[in-house]
Amino acid sequence: MSDETKLSPVEEHKEQGRYLRGTLAAEFADASLEHLSDASKSLIKFHGSYQQEDRDARKNRNKTGVGKAYMFMIRLKLPGGKLTAAQYLAMDDIAGEFANGTLRITTRQSFQFHGVLKNNMKATIAAINASLVTTLGGCGDVNRNVLSCPAPLPDDARKQMLADCFAVAEHLAPKAGKQAYHEIWLNGEPVQLDGVAPEVAEPIYGKTYLPRKFKAAFALPHDNCTDILANCLGYLAIVEGGKPVGYNLYAAGGQGQTNSKPDTYPLLAQCLGFIDLEDVLPAAEGVIKLFRDHGNRADRKRARLKYVMKDWGLEKFREVFYRDYFKKPYREARPAPITGLDLHLGWQNMGGGKLFLGLSVENGRIKDEGTMRLRSGVRAIVDKFKCEVRLTAQQDLLLCGFTAAERAGVEALLTEYGIPRPENLSMARKWSMACPAIPTCPLAITESERALPAVVEQLGKALTALGLGEEPISVRMTGCPNGCARPYQSEIGIVGRGGTKYTLYVGGDSYGRRLNAEVQDGVPIDQIVPRLAKVFAAFKAERAAGELFGDYCSRVGLDKVKALLGT
Repeated sequence: MSDETKLSPVEEHKEQGRYLRGTLAAEFADASLEHLSDASKSLIKFHGSYQQEDRDARKNRNKTGVGKAYMFMIRLKLPGGKLTAAQYLAMDDIAGEFANGTLRITTRQSFQFHGVLKNNMKATIAAINASLVTTLGGCGDVNRNVLSCPAPLPDDARKQMLADCFAVAEHLAPKAGKQAYHEIWLNGEPVQLDGVAPEVAEPIYGKTYLPRKFKAAFALPHDNCTDILANCLGYLAIVEGGKPVGYNLYAAGGQGQTNSKPDTYPLLAQCLGFIDLEDVLPAAEGVIKLFRDHGNRADRKRARLKYVMKDWGLEKFREVFYRDYFKKPYREARPAPITGLDLHLGWQNMGGGKLFLGLSVENGRIKDEGTMRLRSGVRAIVDKFKCEVRLTAQQDLLLCGFTAAERAGVEALLTEYGIPRPENLSMARKWSMACPAIPTCPLAITESERALPAVVEQLGKALTALGLGEEPISVRMTGCPNGCARPYQSEIGIVGRGGTKYTLYVGGDSYGRRLNAEVQDGVPIDQIVPRLAKVFAAFKAERAAGELFGDYCSRVGLDKVKALLGT
């Protein structure tokens, strides 16, 4: 086998992993092992976890006998971001008993627990499953968490999307991998798979699963709150006469890139055509099998489905999909441009005499800090009113199912625990997102979650001073180019470059319809807002009627924006 076709080491880990078993059970049972083998680090991702390290503790490593402080992140598989009150309270208990005392909402409508120690992993995963929530497929080279608009608004389209979201998640869940998951974490009986053909054990994935991760989402044309164009598979609901009739199907979106590899880049998903409601699962299976068979298994940095689309082009991708995988005639997409994105914040009517409350959660971190005791306050509300909880792909929290008479009691608890109402927060704060980065993510080369609040505060002040404080300008920061907070679609993308310097991107779209472009590299964090202020001033002076900031930057061009930024 030539170097060009040599498989990546992760492919060997999967091939020899006995459908995600490997030696995970033995390594977690061995208390003398502080960390996992390389193969087990690959396989545990499929079980919903990453081995990480407390990078804040690195300063102690030069002391005799002090090594790396290993720990684990655990991510839930939570289709549509939906939790019952009992499930939310159980997750809060787990965060306090086994993790670092916080719950973190991901940009994919799920929860992550950080700081779980190796000897607590089995108890933590067992506790999660006891509440009828799983972590299987939260990470790894399989379909990840499936997104759908979480707002419980009284319309048939959202109900249909959520039902289809759950169906896709169930259909694309690992089958043999589920058996391994139960064996390792839940004391399940071992299942003998020797001699069982991969197409039987894992009928969709096969023995080596996918070349890389796979992401799917549902959205509405007027409410793209799940950023479907950033996903490998996107369903854009088509509504006629108030009823959902099908979807425009999108494929091959993705965010990440690698600084050292110019042939890696973010891409938006492309439209494959229109499908009926009955074809939701066949379409999902078709796209994922196409990826399974044609994705790059040699270079993981170019292994995402988006590169199959880029290398083939839309015409060939569509031809192969319909001919070999979907096996139904192509139907032209319905006219349905994306026109908006709703954060679903504040009090809203959900029908049936009930209300829901959308709370803005800074960078998705539910924690108690100073006088703002968000974790304790949300727990008190959920415990008292037994409200359903839903997570958004914008890292926010929806508390659902209150009566009008209960609203005053909820408001009183918000005040008691110092939780700000969304209407009292700046637009910059509400439209911002960050990945965790340092201290937990091993890929991070700069701060993100801990750095963005100060940047957003400065942005809010600069915009308010110009009379632009009510502009919905999306700002997203990541600690590395992998783009977990989708920075390449935002109007302002701030991507870690190293130390305290960042690469600055502008010109994206708050509604997820357009990629932004790099305008300045190596910007010190304390210079981000002062430089952007010059662009904001030009935007105020030169904008067209109703023009959004990203649209302005795209219209006037990169050269002008770069000149305004200066050095």
